[in-house]
Parts: sequence; structure tokens; C-alpha cells
Amino acid sequence: MIKKILTVLAVLFVLQNSYTYSAETDYKILNKINSPADIKGMSIANLKLLASDIRKGILNKVNITGGHLGPDLGVVEATIAMHYVFNSPVDKFVFDVSHQTYPHKMLTGRKDAFINPLEHPEITGYSNPKESPHDHFILGHTSTSISLASGLAKTRNLKGEKYNVIAFIGDGSLTGGEAMEGLNNAAMLGSNFIIILNDNEMSIAENQGGVYKNLKVLRETGGLAANNIFKAMGYDYIYVDKGNNIRALITAFEKVKDTNVPTVVHIHTTKGKGYAPAEQDKERYHWQQAGFMNPQDDTAMMPPKTYTALTTEYLLAAKNTNPSIVAITPATPGATGFNQEFRTRMGANYTDVGIAEQHAVGYASGIAANGGKPVLAVCSSFIQRAYDQLSQDVAINNSPVVILIASYGISGTDITHLGIFDIPLISNIPNIVYLAPTNKEEYIAILDWATKQNQHPVAIRIPSGEVVSTGIPDTTDYSKINKYKVAEQGSEIAIIAEGDFFSLGKQVKSEIKEKLNIDATLINPIYLSGVDYELLDSLKQNHSIVITLENGVLDGGFGEKITRFYGDSNIKVLNYGAQKEFTDRVPLKELLNKYHLTKDLILQDIVELKESMIKEEEPKIEDVPTKENVKPVEQKQKTYSSKKK
Repeated sequence: MIKKILTVLAVLFVLQNSYTYSAETDYKILNKINSPADIKGMSIANLKLLASDIRKGILNKVNITGGHLGPDLGVVEATIAMHYVFNSPVDKFVFDVSHQTYPHKMLTGRKDAFINPLEHPEITGYSNPKESPHDHFILGHTSTSISLASGLAKTRNLKGEKYNVIAFIGDGSLTGGEAMEGLNNAAMLGSNFIIILNDNEMSIAENQGGVYKNLKVLRETGGLAANNIFKAMGYDYIYVDKGNNIRALITAFEKVKDTNVPTVVHIHTTKGKGYAPAEQDKERYHWQQAGFMNPQDDTAMMPPKTYTALTTEYLLAAKNTNPSIVAITPATPGATGFNQEFRTRMGANYTDVGIAEQHAVGYASGIAANGGKPVLAVCSSFIQRAYDQLSQDVAINNSPVVILIASYGISGTDITHLGIFDIPLISNIPNIVYLAPTNKEEYIAILDWATKQNQHPVAIRIPSGEVVSTGIPDTTDYSKINKYKVAEQGSEIAIIAEGDFFSLGKQVKSEIKEKLNIDATLINPIYLSGVDYELLDSLKQNHSIVITLENGVLDGGFGEKITRFYGDSNIKVLNYGAQKEFTDRVPLKELLNKYHLTKDLILQDIVELKESMIKEEEPKIEDVPTKENVKPVEQKQKTYSSKKK
């Protein structure tokens, strides 16, 4: 039934879509391809037609569902040549990040997911061995391919097996520390190991760093420069200038097939190849939302102000009064609003360190140690790569860096980009103060305090969604660490709702008032890394239930700190947040219902809890005190958590 509904939606979408293809008439070559074996021996002319079909499929899918665009368009010929020369899945391909695997998927039995995307929600945008034996890992983060592939090669060697192992890496991934570590170690394999370096001169934005200066020299000299980082490390090296020429790629791959030494094949490609807008604006078309090719309404209203726009406005203004402020991105400027105009205006006060979160954190600590004020903006799932630097380089040294966390919280995103782990990760490191503002005024005030103080490393969750403004300047003294805000004083039930979930806290309070006639206390904790002992202790006087709402995983999170505080009291605690699990493109509404993160389900839990508390208070016959059964009273705490639902 669900598949039929999706099919109908797909048809309706296509009827309204100005950019459409008929599977029967417009994919003449691709429709004949069900496995890599089907392209073996195909003429160059037909392979070129196949490349055209694949590009149509990429554009079709991204226009319908959204997804990565430029990286996939740029590697169509390389992917065709790889499957033409090598024998996947016996020969093993490991694609770095794997956001450029759309052509690979179309050649390995998954073309229907690109011709009719809505009929195949099971096919992800990344490598996934659950989909096909041609995929060997679930991937989504950068700079891992060389390490993973070298591990495959090592085991192959120990088993005495014979096949090719190929790591495909590009889009700026060489700036990642793991890529360089893997490159260093794989050079010592002394056996077949092939690295295809897809050099499109780009990361998401422009490439940064000394490694790419060497790649530029190699491009300019046709791979003949004496200064060659790969040869210096012990690799054989081949350069292909025409990286979008199928014949040239086939020739190069045939030369290195079955090689018995680690080899780098450096191919020069065009990001966004075959779609003019993507070739001209490579950063913008790295990824696109659904409908990007549809006619746009020029009369549409200006987009609403965002919190990332507020961030860049603040930093630009701050630079005028503090010339030592430095905005830092680990190669994801667009995710945090650091657009081209912002980067240009910041000038020397802006640094893109490349895909290198570890270095970004250490670099920020060094700036702070020398009197500068670093502001590092990074996505939740990417800061995971820098845990050791957060602890060692920042927290132990108490460096007053500022870290802005974006793309966090419970969402319907894919399994590799979940943003639910940053609260336990950051808030439990000593010395780091982690805050979650709930509106524009709080965010600007916290950002201003963080960039001017020198006592603490400070992390801030950039609020998400539409900008909420109170219209009243926030005069809170945030140097008074761990002082929560009582937004509305009440009794019996206290709701502690952090950050983006503060609005849900308001809804829950209204629901409790309407349905239970209880005026609950509403608290904005602000601080995720600590507890307001004085406030929590005061709640014991006239509250029996405390509810916590957090936009992240419960285990090790904010709510558990509150539960632990009330562990030896009669206060009952309900923690709401995400379960400790990996979810993959599960609709947000489904997750919120599962975690009871709706006002109705929370109210239902409260009613059930109050009923159980009444039953606990009802005396039982055996509880009536007599000489024989009087015993010392032992208090026990019961904690109710949404993760148990």
C-alpha cells in the first residue's frame, strides 16, 4: 500500500515538474545495465551515451528527492571506467564519504532508484552493503577510504588472495587527518593497493592547504613535477589530465590493474560536469534540495532571517572592535552561514582549515592561548572527530575558545549524520561550558559574553528553525555559570526544557493547565553542562514531578544530570529525548512519537505517573504500624524515562 502511495506521489510530482524523463525513451543505454558485466566490451561511443544517461538519472533523482549533485556529476566517466576495467565486487571499491556513489549505484543494479526515486526509499545516498555486495561499508564521513581500503588489502594479503583494492578519494578529503595517516601507512603495504585521487580542485568550497598546492603543481606539469608528495611517500604515480575522458581513464586503469605495489592514479575532473549551473557555481551545487531545477517564482518573498545569518552579522561587527577575532570552519562554511560574502569581508580573520576538525580545535586553542578569540563553527556529527582535542588541547588548558554547534538534534537525517550525540560528548568534559539559547536575544547575548570572556572554553548550540525574538534585550550575566532561568513560576510539576525544545515545554505547560488544572513551573536551563543545585533543591518544597526535555540522546545527556540530583528524594523525574540508537532517514514525526516528544504523549505519561503515585500513597494492611512490623523507613527514587517507552 505504501509503495502504491509513493508511486502516485511520484507521478504527480513528475506531472508538475518541468524537468522530466521517461524511463522507456530517455535511458536507452542505462535501461540495459543491470550489473557491471553489462558494460564490459561496450564501445566507447556507447559508454559515452551511458554517461549521458547516468547524468540524467543523477539530475532526476536530486531534483525529486534532493541530494549531492556536483560530486556525482563529476565522476561519471571515472566510475564507468572503473567498472569497465575492474571486476567488482571481487575487486573492492571504497569511496571516500561515498556521496559520489550515484553512478556506482546505477551500474550495480540500483538504477531504478534514480529513474523512479520515490519508489525506492530504501536506496540511500551513500555506500551501504545492505543494498549491494558492491558496497563494503556504511559511509558518510570524510577521509576514511584509504584507511578502510588498506585494511581490506592487509587481510587479503594475509589470506593469500588475489584481487584489486581501490580507494576512491577526492572533494577535499585529503585535508582530513585520517586520510594522511592512511596514506602514510598504506605506502608500506608492499602489495596491490590503488588510490584513485579525484582532483576536481574543490572541497565543498575551495580547497585549502599545502597539499593542494602540490596537486596544482602536478596538474600544471602533467604530473611530471619533481616535487610529488605521493612519490616521496613511496607510491607509484600516474596522472590523467582528462579525468572526464572515458578512453583515457580506461587506459590508465588498465595500466595499474593487478599492480603489486601501492599506486596513486591522479585524475583531473570537473565538479558538476555536464550541468552548466553546477560547473559554474561548484559550491552552491555541491548539494541541492528537491525541486532545484523547477521554475522559480521571482516574486517570492525574501527568505526569513536565520540564526546563522545572525551569527555572521555579529562576527562581522565584532571584527571592527576586536581585530583578533577569527572565524573558523572545517570545510563546511555553508552549513554555518559562512558564505562567500562573509568570507571575503572577514579577510584574514577567516580560516578554512580544510576537512580537519582535530586541527580546527587545536588551532583554535592556539589562537586563544596567544590572546586571540577563535570562533569555530562546526556540525554536531563532525565535532565527534575532535573529542581528544576538545579534552586535551582545549579543556585541560582551559583555553577560552568559542565553539558553535550546528545541525544538531533529533531529525530524519541519514545514519551517518545524526546530530544527537553532542550533549553527552561536550557537556561531560570538565571546564567546557555548554549552552543552549532559546531565542535571538539569548543567542546574541551568549555569543557576546562568550567572545569577550577569558575564563572558560564555551560551546553554544546555534538555535535552529525560524528565528524567535522576544524583542527585549537579554541582560543576563552568563558569567554566573549554571544558573537556570525560571520562565514561569508554578507548582507541583516543573518542566525543564532546553534550547529548541523550550517551545515544546511551553506547549506542555499549557496542556497541563488545560487538562489537569495545574500551573506548572517552566524552566529554561540554558546550561547543558551543569546543574543549578539551588534551584533544583528549591523545587522539592512544592513540586512532586520534574520533566526534562532535550534535543538529543538521553544516555549521558542533560536530563540524566537532573535525575541524578533527585536520586535520594521523593521527586519523580520524566526524561524525554532520543534513545541510544542509530536511525536512518526515519521521519521526524515518527521519531518524536516514538520518544513521546509531543505534548499529548507527555501529558499521558504525567497522568499515568500521578495515578501510580496515588497508589503508592494508599496504605496497605501490612503497612499499618504495629509493634511487630515497624521498621526503619528507606527512601527509594523511581525515575520514569521516555527511553523506557
